[in-house]
Amino acid sequence: MKITQLLTEATIILDVEATSKQDVLTELINQFERAGNLNDKGGFTKDILAREEQSTTGIGDGIAIPHAKSAAVKVPGIAFGRSLPGIDYASLDGQPAHLFFMIAASEGANNDHLEALSRLATFLMDANFREKVLKATSKSEILQAVNDKEAELDGPEEVDEAFRVSASKILAVTACPTGIAHTYMAAQKLNEKAKEMGISLKVETNGSSGVKNRLTDAEIEGADAIIVAADTKVEMARFNGKPVIQTKVGKAIYETEELLTRAVRADAPIYKHDKSKDTAETSETKNGFYKHLMNGVSNMLPFVVGGGILIALSFFWGINSSDPNSADYNAFAAMLNTIGGGNAFFLMVPVLAGFIASSIAERPGFAPGMVGGLIAITVTGVDGVSGGSGFLGGIIAGFLAGYVTVLVKKAFAVLPDALEGLKPVLFYPVFSIAITGLIMMLINPPLTKLYTGMSAFLEGLGGTNQVLVGILLGAMMAIDMGGPINKAAYTFGIAMLDAQNFEFIATVMAAGMVPPLGMAIATTLFKKRFTKQEREAGKTAYVLGACFITEGVIPFAAADPARVIPASVVGAALTGGLTMLFDIGLRAPHGGVFVMGLVEGGVGKVLLYALAIIAGAVVTGLLAGILKKNKMQAI
Repeated sequence: MKITQLLTEATIILDVEATSKQDVLTELINQFERAGNLNDKGGFTKDILAREEQSTTGIGDGIAIPHAKSAAVKVPGIAFGRSLPGIDYASLDGQPAHLFFMIAASEGANNDHLEALSRLATFLMDANFREKVLKATSKSEILQAVNDKEAELDGPEEVDEAFRVSASKILAVTACPTGIAHTYMAAQKLNEKAKEMGISLKVETNGSSGVKNRLTDAEIEGADAIIVAADTKVEMARFNGKPVIQTKVGKAIYETEELLTRAVRADAPIYKHDKSKDTAETSETKNGFYKHLMNGVSNMLPFVVGGGILIALSFFWGINSSDPNSADYNAFAAMLNTIGGGNAFFLMVPVLAGFIASSIAERPGFAPGMVGGLIAITVTGVDGVSGGSGFLGGIIAGFLAGYVTVLVKKAFAVLPDALEGLKPVLFYPVFSIAITGLIMMLINPPLTKLYTGMSAFLEGLGGTNQVLVGILLGAMMAIDMGGPINKAAYTFGIAMLDAQNFEFIATVMAAGMVPPLGMAIATTLFKKRFTKQEREAGKTAYVLGACFITEGVIPFAAADPARVIPASVVGAALTGGLTMLFDIGLRAPHGGVFVMGLVEGGVGKVLLYALAIIAGAVVTGLLAGILKKNKMQAI
């Protein structure tokens, strides 16, 4: 089946009116309805949005492919819309999307339909094809571009090349949840890059129309390494004993060369298949300390941010505005303080512990984790020493509860099947909560002493020592742009905020704003050193940096890490050091420029805080521009 049997003039919008992601989705769905492709517009809308919640379908390079396989589809089809100015679609590369191909596949769609839909995804990897579609002045020109491309090549799912002779033999498997777009785009990118690198590669696609180009036992046996780029379950048992790189399907599209290089070097763990878990876990979802901790931190953050900002807002009426005995007392301010500090902030540590434990032991770990975290901040120890181990106690309680629950589950695994229903509602909570609680009651007093001692030591730092800590925290916030090191620094800032030390959270927030602001400045001052897309991204980076979204620098760092990362680290370290030098304190844990008015010490301190951020951003921008200039001269 030809793509133009699915993409017709009736489903094309030459130039969309939409200016947002939601609007463009609605406009394309309405076009489908007008063309008679849908029997239930509401049902199809729900399925499209559900797919977007799994991961963005903005695949980068100005393309978005929203898609769904839905019972609401009467006639399978493709709707196309174009936006020459571009729309912020939360794409993987952070750039605006210009071309929108919405794919509607019916639940009973045959293989011909699905293969045609999949082939379109591979066409879009061709820059010349995209350029033709962008420059088309009529619907017929768009359809002609599709026809020309179809005549030029077939989709990657139909390519079944024999293993080519080369030094390394690499296999790959690609799969995404719906199996329509990303699966085949990843396969196309891997095949293209392998040809460039002279690598013998065979890619198996796990798409909606079934497994294509299936890997044989003999090929698996003779392969040097295997790449599994999948966001859904694939058959993994066959790879037992082979070097396997497991990653997300999106990385096969945007980190293709790195993945193939790793595979050629056999830089991959030997896969050992666990017969009890026939799932395709990616490296990002495997168990580990960082994964469990980040699960706790990410679920705790809404309590921290919401509660912290409400507490800080209450101080607009005076530092003692929540105290009924103070002349500054204000009833509304007292309510804000109670909501933020007495409730949201109070739950911070128990929620942290609960979600760490549930990450380790799944749902049965949540209750003992919450109880352990609550003990860490409220309960008096058995020797009379009051509780208060705060963030440190919460982390320990979370891991303790998680692993205690795992042991309890194993201990009760021997019970007869007739008692299976009682395990999660009786045996697991009773024993897990009791054991976790007793241990926390015993260890909380020494943890409290350790935690308060650490806090007192850090609070007592002054002068050069304090500045050095600020420089270190600033550098950590910039070096991996929202990655583990950045999150470690931010988590430390939250821990100190919980301990009523407000300088550290001010430092990490200021430093985290610098990388995107710096690159925004660089694209403004050194326009000739950046592409048009990068200059457009620079405008967005101003907003992201101002909002304390460090990840706004990622598009620049991904394109040129050797220059962008050092420039970002130097600027952020400078800001961190200056913030500590100026002794800036901030009670709000997030918000960027929108919470700068909450800086302690009045207008003077606010101006110094702004100065520290601007200084770091300007240094980053100048360094990035100079380094880019050197690169251009070298060329």
